[in-house]
Amino acid sequence: MGFFSFIVLLAIAYLLWRISDQMPDILFRLSEIQRDIAEIRRNRDDADS
Repeated sequence: MGFFSFIVLLAIAYLLWRISDQMPDILFRLSEIQRDIAEIRRNRDDADS
């Protein structure tokens, strides 16, 4: 059981490392999506006026 727990712990550590490695790219993409949505809303509001 101890060996299995060790393997599971290694797998969790690896997944956390991969997620943290990708975090700056994910945050950048989310900010770009937010900017695009805000621009679409502004354009829609301008068209309604």
